Amino acid sequence: MGKATGFLELDRQVESYREVDIRINDYDEIFSGTHNLDQLQEQGSRCMDCGVPFCQSTTGCPIDNLIPEWNDLVYNNEWQEALERLEKTNNFPEFTGRVCPAPCEGACVLGLNNPAVTIKNIELAIVDKGFEEGWIKTRLIEYRSGKNVAIVGSGPAGLAAADELNQMGHSVKVYERSDRIGGLLMYGIPNMKLGKDVVDRRVKLLESEGIEFITNIDVGKDLTTKELKETCDAVIFTTGATQARELPAENRDAKGIYPAMDFLTSNTKSLLDSGQPDQSDLSAKGKNVIVIGGGDTGTDCIGTSLRQGAKSIINFELMSRPPEGRSDNNPWPEWPVIYRVDYGHEESSQVFGEDPRHYQLLTKAFIKGTDGNVKGIKTVNVDLIEGKLTEIEGTEKTWDAELVLLSMGFVSPEHYLSDDSEIELDQRGNYQSEHGDYRTSKEGIFSAGDCRRGQSLVVWAINEGRGVASSVNNFLANS
Repeated sequence: MGKATGFLELDRQVESYREVDIRINDYDEIFSGTHNLDQLQEQGSRCMDCGVPFCQSTTGCPIDNLIPEWNDLVYNNEWQEALERLEKTNNFPEFTGRVCPAPCEGACVLGLNNPAVTIKNIELAIVDKGFEEGWIKTRLIEYRSGKNVAIVGSGPAGLAAADELNQMGHSVKVYERSDRIGGLLMYGIPNMKLGKDVVDRRVKLLESEGIEFITNIDVGKDLTTKELKETCDAVIFTTGATQARELPAENRDAKGIYPAMDFLTSNTKSLLDSGQPDQSDLSAKGKNVIVIGGGDTGTDCIGTSLRQGAKSIINFELMSRPPEGRSDNNPWPEWPVIYRVDYGHEESSQVFGEDPRHYQLLTKAFIKGTDGNVKGIKTVNVDLIEGKLTEIEGTEKTWDAELVLLSMGFVSPEHYLSDDSEIELDQRGNYQSEHGDYRTSKEGIFSAGDCRRGQSLVVWAINEGRGVASSVNNFLANS
């Protein structure tokens, strides 16, 4: 695959983002918008024809993307063929090419002693070129089974399941409680990382192929599962893990403390509805902002707060700063737990003069003013000693804050739908069903994605959406 000596001759080169001082003034995608195809062909040549391509293993790519194949095709300037390979395993490469953290690159064999192949850049360029050239278009469905499937939730798992089942010939309706289709893709990921025109483009394509999308219907409240089952042959729950992890600290009831997803959703909805950033109480404009928790969501809160005009931005991390390179207990091909600078960190550092992240901080209490609004946070430094977080004496500190965003992940799906449908939950509060099977405790009801496996990546949601579609198809064939 690629050029036999490509990885020896060429260094890794990633596609750059737009300049910080330009992109922080708008909500457009951080990507440059154009691909250097010659450079990407060279980067494709670095794929080294390894004996076992770990990039497409479960460790690397949950949907088994045929990465060495399309790297080679790009190297040989065969872009349309590369797209055909990419679409064999990935329903939505325009999403993963933008928002996936690329575990495939963490598992790249070249990464053992050299910088990995730029797999994510190549993937995005393939699909972007596919749309530009008109290679991606409505597929005609020549056969209809007469079976009807209802999907609850329109995030990546729901959309992938809908796409697969529709192509199999079943009639599919997707129910979304929000006012727009896309779930996490629409409201959980800000415009800077995933333009909503990109989401809408795919939704319109799926719609043109026969999938019916129904918004503003909250199944379990507006429509019972029993009523839904009366109109279809199978039901799939792909509602995501939307129950945010709480922070039980003193004065948690102070105004101005919000779950990160509320903040991100509010701003994205405002931009879509009016073209203006959010100007409600959730706005960061003129405020000292503290984001508690890291990860992609924490970074997105930083980037959004900056664009709204925050006075200052601080990010609390409970654990210590990761090492620059892999530690001994984090060997290849595991995901490398290393220090990274994401787009929000880079932007905040340039605007405020320092990295917004502060490590080993435990929130002890919120400070509430006489008006009931949050005024600050009391913290203490902690250290991990014999597997237990231990407070370090004499490190107490007070931070100013008029807006606090809780970005500590999600614990489970909300349970009103499982209560309504009377399906069983697992020990973590997720909808109980097995990977590869996806059947819940109720006949004809299936679950997939984050509501089943817990908070995870978009690429895992696509994996589960494809998997549950296969399981439902088998169920329908035997019913």
